[in-house]
Amino acid sequence: MNATSAAPVVVVVDGYSNSGAYVGEFARLGVDALHVQSTAEFMAKMVPPDLSGYRETFVCAGPDAVDATVERLRAHAPVAVLAGQEPGVPLADLLSERLGLATNGTAKSPARRDKFTMIETVRAAGLHCAEQFLAGHPDAATDWARAHGRYPVVVKPRSSSSSDNVYVCRSEAEVAEAARAVLAGITMYDQRNTDVLVQSYLDGTEYIVDTVSADGQHTVCGVWRYDKKLLPSGRPVYDLDVLQDPDAPHVRALIGYVLKVLDALGIAHGPGHAEVIMTESGPALVEIGARLNGNMNPAHHEEFSGTNPARLAALAYARPAEFTARHGGTVYPKRNEAVVHNVATRRSGRVSEVDQGVLDKIAALPTVREVVVRRPAGTDLVPTVDLMTSPMRVFHSGASHAEILADHQVVEQLAEDAFRLA
Repeated sequence: MNATSAAPVVVVVDGYSNSGAYVGEFARLGVDALHVQSTAEFMAKMVPPDLSGYRETFVCAGPDAVDATVERLRAHAPVAVLAGQEPGVPLADLLSERLGLATNGTAKSPARRDKFTMIETVRAAGLHCAEQFLAGHPDAATDWARAHGRYPVVVKPRSSSSSDNVYVCRSEAEVAEAARAVLAGITMYDQRNTDVLVQSYLDGTEYIVDTVSADGQHTVCGVWRYDKKLLPSGRPVYDLDVLQDPDAPHVRALIGYVLKVLDALGIAHGPGHAEVIMTESGPALVEIGARLNGNMNPAHHEEFSGTNPARLAALAYARPAEFTARHGGTVYPKRNEAVVHNVATRRSGRVSEVDQGVLDKIAALPTVREVVVRRPAGTDLVPTVDLMTSPMRVFHSGASHAEILADHQVVEQLAEDAFRLA
């Protein structure tokens, strides 16, 4: 990237995962990108971001580095600061506020990252959500579950994502075991768990609601149904994300609820990725991130809607008036059926080779649009327990859901043979 470019710039904080799409989307608008890393080293559980497309990169590892980072960024006169993925949300809030740019602000930053504070903030806004308790010891977790008096309950970290260390527990013994596992663990963002969140179980179907906002005006980019498998350990694992009809009554109810959640949590600018369960009493928030859906594939989105969330977010930050005029208050169209398949494995070992022939067979299936291998040669294949340990992601589009499911079954049969272990 040309460091002497005269183009305006934006700042992306922690550009992990698919947030690399921002570089190209901002470039379409004539805007360069700078990258800020919020940790001294890249996070061990996340694939390092590709920094080659950024004009310049910075490291802001800890509170003592903030003042200097603000001044270095100020010299570039950025037009916006945004989080690439979840770990960058608090720093993006802080930098955007300090630089006087469009910002979700720091006042509610904890409520956008800490699940306990998030749910309490949503509850205070009068919205339906889970009962919950924050425990510092397994005994406190089991005491709350006993007093709650209804199983199952959910035990999970206070701040993580991708079903990391999330357990559905059906007895006090399972609650204690899950709480010990969480308290002994480190989140996918390299943070040690010092307490554990215990929540009432929300019975119902879980959905994704993805949004982009500018100046408090929102567009809904997609609503997806989660189809999950439950492992013998009681941990849920993602299988399929299934695009929903935007005009369906349950989708309209989900959208109405999530728009209120955005306002309650102060997400007025940029993307939102909400997970919501439709219970008998109506929608209830699981969690929301002020960032892109990690399963968002730009080309996949463009096929069913004509655009993608990264493109919409780039427009929202670079040209907010144009975004609100074109997209404020809108909901995505659905031109075809779409599914994201998070492939699971029971195998473990070092990957010596990925069989291109198997990948070609998968890619040749009629509804398959892209195959993303997440465990290349030289990495460790482990039994799938969450989204981060899924070794392959397959994006499907087609005229009918039945057609996609037929190809999904073939992928399930082929995928294990794609990984040759040493």
